[in-house]
Parts: sequence; structure tokens; C-alpha cells
Amino acid sequence: MAGPRPAVAAEPALIPPPRRPSDPHGPLRRWYGTVPGWAALLTSPGPAPRLCLGVRFDVLDVPAEAGRAALRHLAPGSPVAARGGRMRLLVAAGSAAEVPGVLDWLEWGALPLDLAVLGAGAHMEAPLPPGQGLAVQGAAVWMRPPEPGGEVEASLPTLSALGGGGGAPDLVRVLDTVATHCHRLRLRRGCARPAVGP
Repeated sequence: MAGPRPAVAAEPALIPPPRRPSDPHGPLRRWYGTVPGWAALLTSPGPAPRLCLGVRFDVLDVPAEAGRAALRHLAPGSPVAARGGRMRLLVAAGSAAEVPGVLDWLEWGALPLDLAVLGAGAHMEAPLPPGQGLAVQGAAVWMRPPEPGGEVEASLPTLSALGGGGGAPDLVRVLDTVATHCHRLRLRRGCARPAVGP
């Protein structure tokens, strides 16, 4: 027969303290906070962080073909993002209010153009930083990322009367180029439609 078992001192279970769930967008937030210094512009009203517009820049959202044509009018440091078949050209803050008037002045205002301008109160998906892994199909990416430590606002298209000067691209030239290419795309789509029978 076996005798009573000797008492073994039980070691207290080491249970780690609760941790906050890791932020899946942590690297993205760190990049936006350090490289362009836009941490204050990041919000999360959805599955991916978004940038608040109208604070440091507005966005001209155009078909990719029209955006590529406008690149020649942008300063080398002007950030440009892409998502799907569209490009997002960053323009000076406050430009969203000026675009309809400029398009009217250029005599494009009466035509339906496939372009949108987003300003104060709007958001855009924060493009993935360059070299931060593979982008998911359809996710926003930088074609021309903001330059580290650079003052992005100085490179954005603006109306000359608003004090752009200093090498900033002219918003009027960018808009005229984009509108011309948007119109050409619209005409091509119209010509490509099959004719309706008699």
C-alpha cells in the first residue's frame, strides 16, 4: 500500500497581463507620422486608415490615362496616388473650391467630365507606403510618394494668384490637361459603342 503523497508546493501560474490588440496598421501609421509628417491627417472610419483632405492638400481624382498626361505639369516632388484605374493628384489645400470656376473659365464646365475634386471634409484611402509589402489588388498605392522630410505643400499645383509661385505647378495647366484627356476618353468610349439597329 502506498502511503500518503507528500505535499508539493504548487507554483503560482504566471498569467501575463492583458495586452491591447496589435494595430494591423501600425507600420502604415508610423510611416505617415515620420516620412511626410501627416500623422494628424490619419483617421480610421473603415477597415483601412484614411487621410483627411482639405487640411494640407486636396485631391483631383481622374482616370489614370488623364492623370498620366498631367504628370508632365507636376513638380518632381508632387505626390500622386493610384487606386484601380484612377489617379489621385494632390493639389493645394483650398483648390477644391476653385476647380469648378477654373473649369468654367477654361470652357470645360458645361461638359460631363470623369473627374472629381475632393477637399475639406472628404477622406481618401491612405496609400500603402513604398516598400511596405505587396499591395492588395485595388488598394491605393503611391506612384510618387511624398518625399521624406520635404515640404509637400510647396510642390502642389495651385492657382498663381493664391501665391503658388516658387516653382509650384500651375493648377490651370493641370486642369486643362486633365479635362482634355477626360473628354478624349469620353469620345473614345462613345465611338466604341456598337451601333443600335435601324
